[in-house]
Amino acid sequence: MVSVPQPSSHPTADRDSNANTDAAPILALKQLVARLHKEQHKIHDLLGSLGFALRSFSNLNQFLELIPLMATRVTDADGGALVLFKPNGQVRLERLHCQDSHQSKTIRKALETAIGVVTASLATATGIVPATATAALDDQVSQYLGSEIQLFGTTVFVKQVERGRLYVFSSNPEYSWTESRQKLVRLVADLTAVAVENDELTAELRKKERMNRELEIGAEIQLRLLPRQCPKIAGITLAARCQPASHIGGDYYDFIPTNCHPSQVALGNGNDPCRWGIVIGDVMGKGVPAGLLMTMTQGMLRTEVPNGNSPAQILQKLNQVIYADLENSHRFITLFCSAYDPQTQTLYYSNAAHNPPLLWQAATGNIKRLDTWGMLIGLDAESQYEDAHIQLHPGDTIIYYTDGFTDAVNQSGDRFDEENLIRKFYWACQHCQGPQAILEYLFEQVYRFIGSANQNKDDMTLIVLQVKNE
Repeated sequence: MVSVPQPSSHPTADRDSNANTDAAPILALKQLVARLHKEQHKIHDLLGSLGFALRSFSNLNQFLELIPLMATRVTDADGGALVLFKPNGQVRLERLHCQDSHQSKTIRKALETAIGVVTASLATATGIVPATATAALDDQVSQYLGSEIQLFGTTVFVKQVERGRLYVFSSNPEYSWTESRQKLVRLVADLTAVAVENDELTAELRKKERMNRELEIGAEIQLRLLPRQCPKIAGITLAARCQPASHIGGDYYDFIPTNCHPSQVALGNGNDPCRWGIVIGDVMGKGVPAGLLMTMTQGMLRTEVPNGNSPAQILQKLNQVIYADLENSHRFITLFCSAYDPQTQTLYYSNAAHNPPLLWQAATGNIKRLDTWGMLIGLDAESQYEDAHIQLHPGDTIIYYTDGFTDAVNQSGDRFDEENLIRKFYWACQHCQGPQAILEYLFEQVYRFIGSANQNKDDMTLIVLQVKNE
């Protein structure tokens, strides 16, 4: 006999029971997913806020105040601490955040004690925190916080250099440092590194801007010390230009009247019988130190030249006075000192190891180097210098120049050199009309030789003197 199952007397109740049993896990899953989404949105919002702060805050301290707080929030921890390694070698607790204000004092004391122990043991006299600092700091912080604190720390790297540690901690015994939480703390540490680097780059940029402004002011002052225009001297015409390689250069030229009454040296005269000192020099090196020495040399020459001494006597006196300053600065000066007498059309000169000026003699077409024996200014306090003179004639042309011309280098590494300058000067004397045209032509030839892609690395100065045709 086969037993037939009887239908339940409560079919609806059974269906409801089965439905409730099936819905419970689904509801729990939905709640878990919703909680995860909410947690994810919270983390995204917090990190977005931190990114906005990084873009908006111009004050590093304001940004650093958020770091322990954000690290705590994104990991649901109890607190966080930012420890920075300062450029002077100090290790300092920069910021601390604790959810529990009563716990804050205990945590701060533990962290500062741990940092003090590590700092005392480090050789930070050089301003560099040793690589062993991180491990030692982690050990001390963990020890002073106690074993009941769940601690995680990560390094703040700035340009591949350890610049601090970001710690996050929890006193919950069930709290664990999952891989996701560790990644979030590292992300906050990376944003901290970006903020520190940006602040340092901004400070460096401001410093550079201040220095550039000071250099611009120095260059402006230096240019004003050079002759604003060439004087009009009886019997000759002049042209001159100084082109510094940087803001402040070490080249120098000047026109200084000798034994003249002030009424005789007016630039618009052109008929005064005064002798004029014409000097050109080059301080070894460039930049501010060279510019300062050039200015000092200029002041001494403007005091000494008007006394009427010969060029050799002027160089000897200058060398004796400035020798100590040059010796201390480990620099030297090359200087060519000349004096032109309009009444006799004679040029008196003496050279202190400067590039000898080139004289083109109109009557013969020959080019002569104007040179005398003499050592660098500042090399030997007892140096002696030699006087020489030459009679000039109508059409004769002289160029005074610094080594920026002959040492100019092109893309192939070849120098413009003196031989090339002599050829260009020879052509200019035959084809250019007047000193200014000669000057422009010679500068153009050097720039063309260097090439538009290159920049000359030395100052270039040129004076062109031409005797008028009667």
